[in-house]
Amino acid sequence: MLKKRARQVLKIEADSIRRLASRINEDFEKAVNLVYACKGRVVVTGMGKAGIIGEKISATLASTGTPSLWLHSAEAIHGDLGRVKREDIIIAISNSGETEEIVRLIPYIKRIGSKLIAITGNTGSTLAKNSDAVLDVSIKEEACPLGLVPMASTTSMLAMGDAMSAALMDKKGFKRSDFALLHPGGNLGKQLLLKVEDIMRKGPRNPIVRENTRIKEVLLKITSARAGSATVVDKKRRLLGIFTDGDLRRHLEEGRDLADKKVKDVMTKKPKVMKKGLLAVEALKVLQDYKIDEIPVVDEKARVIGLIDVQDLLRAGLV
Repeated sequence: MLKKRARQVLKIEADSIRRLASRINEDFEKAVNLVYACKGRVVVTGMGKAGIIGEKISATLASTGTPSLWLHSAEAIHGDLGRVKREDIIIAISNSGETEEIVRLIPYIKRIGSKLIAITGNTGSTLAKNSDAVLDVSIKEEACPLGLVPMASTTSMLAMGDAMSAALMDKKGFKRSDFALLHPGGNLGKQLLLKVEDIMRKGPRNPIVRENTRIKEVLLKITSARAGSATVVDKKRRLLGIFTDGDLRRHLEEGRDLADKKVKDVMTKKPKVMKKGLLAVEALKVLQDYKIDEIPVVDEKARVIGLIDVQDLLRAGLV
């Protein structure tokens, strides 16, 4: 019985969404064009569960390059309508199209001069008749066993909001890099926005030594910086090599006089490098491909400006 009910709910909601495809008409295009041309923000409003769907639609619009805010219809009547300006677009969501709080808002929206888009299941309603574009989300039946709780209707509202958002993304030429800019805390944002210079070690945390520096002094500098390597440069700070923990281990068998050797004699020459301006995720790929833990960062003249350690990438959330 439980499985049967669950399958029935999913079938009703899926069928409701399928029927929306035939309603992608001139009004849908008009709604998308109105939002695209909007000079202000898209203000989404609604009550109850339809209002919760509105919050999600507003969030999706905002995250895909369309400035949007959510406005509670009841609070709008009591002062929050002051957030709305003439250049804004209002999207009002109501299955019946007769929700009291929304209907009461209509004359004030008209007075402000904002364009109004309705997402409703009743194209003959007060809301629909007073809107500049109407998105029909009417359903054949609710998925609720009692036919009372909004289920298929709210699913259809959500799907229509997603359809509008996706169409706007196409019209605006919205790209992955645009998405990353609006989601700097997400993994994609970090991959597409973080540059090597954003996370590299510099100053006291970036041990840099000259080629004739003794190994014992290099080790002290590495320890002081709490790093895993030291970058070797010439007098113009151009990269000559890198001295790592691996270089130290490989030369330990040469005897105790290793500490007095010059770093140029034991360093790794022509190491892998990252140029300033490259993405941090590219540094991660180099470290993984070549199974190394550190990589120097250089400017356009091959001068060392920093060091990236695999631990820095871990802290940045790229690993």
